[in-house]
Amino acid sequence: MNEKATEKVLTNKKHGMAVLLITLFLYLLAAGMVIAGVLLELLPLTVVGIVYLALGWLVLPGLKVLKPQEALVLTLFGKYIGTIKDAGFYWVNPFCTAVNPAASTKLNQSGDVSTPKPTSTLNGQQIEIGVSKKVSLKIMTLSNNKQKINDCLGNPVEIGIAVTWRVVDTAKAVFNVDNYKEYLSLQCDSALRNIVRLYPYDVSPNVDTTGDGIADEGSLRGSSEVVAARIRDEIQARVEEAGLEIVEARITYLAYAPEIAAVMLQRQQASAIVDARKLIVDGAVGMVEMALESLNSKGVVNLDEERKAAMVSNLLVVLCGNKDAQPIVNSGSLY
Repeated sequence: MNEKATEKVLTNKKHGMAVLLITLFLYLLAAGMVIAGVLLELLPLTVVGIVYLALGWLVLPGLKVLKPQEALVLTLFGKYIGTIKDAGFYWVNPFCTAVNPAASTKLNQSGDVSTPKPTSTLNGQQIEIGVSKKVSLKIMTLSNNKQKINDCLGNPVEIGIAVTWRVVDTAKAVFNVDNYKEYLSLQCDSALRNIVRLYPYDVSPNVDTTGDGIADEGSLRGSSEVVAARIRDEIQARVEEAGLEIVEARITYLAYAPEIAAVMLQRQQASAIVDARKLIVDGAVGMVEMALESLNSKGVVNLDEERKAAMVSNLLVVLCGNKDAQPIVNSGSLY
């Protein structure tokens, strides 16, 4: 039966400085014992001093230094014994081993970039030397590559997100998943695809983005805050077992895919032209109506229905045209 790891924080191990001073003192004492044993020809005293000088260093690997927002997950002969989190100088069992499967994984994110480590070659493979096994507790930002995803109408769009996250349970992060950084990156891609498929790029009729069976005006372009919040919740639900907290998710890039971008631009331009023409026509009709009412109320000229229709037609042509009108003066009779 597999048991899930539960984080156990070690708070009583801040004895690093005391152990270091005692060890140095005992080394000096052992050196004095060796010298005294040789001078006084006391073989047991000399042997004890030499034995300590040879083996006393075994306590030194147990000294651990932690900076703020760092943690060290410790195992003893394969068994998890606890995590030290607070900054300080610690001493633990020298046979304890620090565990962090994601120590050498570098993702495209701020706060996770360090100077290159020295490497050695073993069987043709490059192996990093001295990779720190400490787990960072800082808030970091993961910026995955842009994804090409079909929206709910089938239109391919390119979208990118930035996710800020941090480790809140070191035991889960280290033991529940193979590599929590790669796991997070994969879950971000999966959650992004699941949410984007629910929305159209622009507002479209008869589209339900909330799942309540009622059409709404949700869209990737117009509801970016809502979409980002749903992506964050989706990722959080997926990485809960990995001991990670998703602080925030933001859409950093959104555009139609190149293969349809030109067509969609023409569509947007046509829609803008239609809206502009509609506004112009509404205004022109109002102006013509006002002109006819003014002429009738002041009795300037009496027009029959045919002449009114001709006047309305001429005014609409002048007001709705996209070029300046060229007036023609009629020197004859209107009839």
